[in-house]
Amino acid sequence: MKKMIEKVEAFMELGGIKKDIVFLVLGGLSLIISMFDLIPLPFDAAWVAILLCGVPIIMGAMIGLMTAFDIKADVLVSLALIASICIREDFAAGEVAFIMQLGALLEDLTVAKARAGIERLVHLTPQTARLIADGVEKVIPAEQVKVGDRIRVLPGERVAVDGIILSGQTSVNQAVMTGESLPVDKTVGDEVSSGTVNQFGAFEMKATRVGEDSSIQRMIKLVQSADAGKANIVGLADKWATWIVVIALSAAGLTWAFTGEVIRAVTILVVFCPCALVLATPTAIMAAIGNATKHSFLVREGDALERLSKVSKITFDKTGTLTYGTPKVTAVKSVSDYGEDDIYAYAAAAEQLSEHPLGKAMVRCYGKEIPSCGSFQMNPGEGVTATVDGKVVKAGNLKLLKDITISKDLSDSAGEYLNEGSTVIYVALDDVLAGYIVLSDTVREESKQMIAALGKLGVQPVLLTGDHINAADAIAAQLDIREVHANCLPEDKLNHIDSYQKNGDVVCMIGDGINDAPALKKANVGIAMGGAGSAIAVDAADIALVDDEIKELPHLLSLSKRMTATIKVNLTFSMGLNFLAIALAITGLLGPVFGALVHNAGSVLVIVNSALLLNWKET
Repeated sequence: MKKMIEKVEAFMELGGIKKDIVFLVLGGLSLIISMFDLIPLPFDAAWVAILLCGVPIIMGAMIGLMTAFDIKADVLVSLALIASICIREDFAAGEVAFIMQLGALLEDLTVAKARAGIERLVHLTPQTARLIADGVEKVIPAEQVKVGDRIRVLPGERVAVDGIILSGQTSVNQAVMTGESLPVDKTVGDEVSSGTVNQFGAFEMKATRVGEDSSIQRMIKLVQSADAGKANIVGLADKWATWIVVIALSAAGLTWAFTGEVIRAVTILVVFCPCALVLATPTAIMAAIGNATKHSFLVREGDALERLSKVSKITFDKTGTLTYGTPKVTAVKSVSDYGEDDIYAYAAAAEQLSEHPLGKAMVRCYGKEIPSCGSFQMNPGEGVTATVDGKVVKAGNLKLLKDITISKDLSDSAGEYLNEGSTVIYVALDDVLAGYIVLSDTVREESKQMIAALGKLGVQPVLLTGDHINAADAIAAQLDIREVHANCLPEDKLNHIDSYQKNGDVVCMIGDGINDAPALKKANVGIAMGGAGSAIAVDAADIALVDDEIKELPHLLSLSKRMTATIKVNLTFSMGLNFLAIALAITGLLGPVFGALVHNAGSVLVIVNSALLLNWKET
């Protein structure tokens, strides 16, 4: 019996949307022939629709009953089909089967469109890799790459697994993972992610994360876990569907008993199928997920959008979330005869060989041709010393310049930047202080507009950051965030969220780092910055923002509210239509044929209403 059930299930899954379309075409033609008696046949042509569209429904109901005693819509549909056949209403049975198939196709198309939108964001996993073993290159399937393998990547190829560059220099297009529009230069020691595209030079790398642990596979897991069936409200609809089956059977039995007209009982079974009710929620959720993917959100949990619609507070991490998370040169100050451009040029030239993130940031932000550098010395924890155009350039902190006098005015001036959470790099030329350069983590351009939009939606923003209070207050002031908690350890963030929840708030947490993972898990809804964020943060979140375009957050909140409203409309409409149809069926005003049309038209309208969410945008 078990093997037979498995074979039946396998048959029912064959073809998918293409099979549904073929069955609908053939079933529709058969109903037309049956209605107008176009071709003389020894049997009613409606049986083609019954066999193609109805038999899979009956088999599915039988499997559900035998394997899990699962009483849902297909049970009542099957009873309606069998009862219609028993009273020789073959056309009504074929019509029920046909329109049920049409409803299934519309739902499949809605789901397929949502899935396709997600897959466009993450692209596909590379299929092959160039393995280097004993100096010989061999092309192997990407899934066979092991941690520690040496892999060669040629220009134009996708990186098969995550790894570290061992030799070569290149530029990598990371748009698939981070949304960055410009390629990122990579050299020995830099990390590269699977799914990204090598733009120019060839390089060799050591595999560090392969298979399901690779970056692209983690993103695909988000796609696969976007399951509308996890929504709590879906479970409620299923529970209602079970009770409706019992009520429909009771109503049909009582109507037959009191009126003696079996056709009325059959009509009740036809019109009281809870198909529209069961479709009301998952179709809306999947359509909303499809909409979210167009705005770069990957929704991992179906009920995350339902929970998001009730959020009253959104807590933000600062670095990498409201800010870019990378230091940029924001000011250059001269305290000598050298101009600011000259000071910056000397400092950038001295830092061009530095491996320190601040040195790299200074070089990256310079934006001009950097002068050549002679001798170079790295002073860990202090800065760098180099020879540029015959001058000895020192760029670093006060430890590096301990033998150089720093005036009080300069100290006070630099102190203002330090109090705002910025970093100051002092620059000396031939042991004479020339000026200083300020590096800061800058606020994302879209953050202020996004915070303002959240306020209009009635959601209160809160800043939870591990940064110093001065840096936190400076950012909060720029964004008009009034509630700030600084110097937060991971457990502090978690405790703040717990406190809000105990006070009745529904909390959403947005972060990007490993330290945000506990808070992302604790919050009612966790949203991770998927581009800049760590893998642990993404795994802990309910939703990932792939390209870090945080300006889309207000749209996501509005979409979640719209989705909830759509679900309520769907449920109200489907329940109202069912009770109206059963009243007409009991009184005999509605027969099986028109009953099937009314019932299944309701299912189609529910799916169409949900599908409107795919392209919804608040005006």
